Amino acid sequence: MIDISQTVAPKSDQLNADDLIGGPRTITVTRVSKMKEPDQPIAIYFEGDGGKPYKPGKSMRRVLLRIWGQDGATYAGRRMTLYRDDAVQFGGAAVGGIRISHMSGISSAVTMALTVTRASRKPFTVKPLAEERRPALEQPKGEAAPAGEEQGGTRQPGPRERMFAAARLEAAKGSDALRAFRDGLPERADRVLDEIGAELERIAAGADVADDDGFPGFAPADEQAA
Repeated sequence: MIDISQTVAPKSDQLNADDLIGGPRTITVTRVSKMKEPDQPIAIYFEGDGGKPYKPGKSMRRVLLRIWGQDGATYAGRRMTLYRDDAVQFGGAAVGGIRISHMSGISSAVTMALTVTRASRKPFTVKPLAEERRPALEQPKGEAAPAGEEQGGTRQPGPRERMFAAARLEAAKGSDALRAFRDGLPERADRVLDEIGAELERIAAGADVADDDGFPGFAPADEQAA
């Protein structure tokens, strides 16, 4: 692929809307600095910025404030997707500007009213940005991935963790249920379970007490008439 978008990038000390003509860009923030310019008071540096930070306008600063809060020092490591909006106006003419479409740290879309002109406000929505999937570590040829992991890098519980989880569930039913569960295990598996034996006993003991206290039973004869 011959990427011609780099050949039309404007010469500037900041990220411009024209830099996004080729499409949206997801960035990872490295730091936020306060600037002297009143119209662009903050600069957001990001991985691979090439010395051209993102300097959000007032509307997008309001978006950042609403979603990530007022402390820019906490933005490092967070991610957002920027895109070119051709409808952004300056001096009454549509010149294009940078907008934020997705942000990390939210679980659902956030909609807020942003000022379009002095007399009008329109809803603006930011969608959640999926967590970045880390590439799986390469395994030597012929060697399987470690137990509990898939080749795609998604962590899955292994047999040991599944057995521990099942044991905790049985312990939560009480000592009798835990004892029956362990009696049904092979001797080797039961020995492995000794690693969390003390924890299981505490869970079972708590369940036994709750069972004794919580059973409604029957009221004594002298209380039934009350």
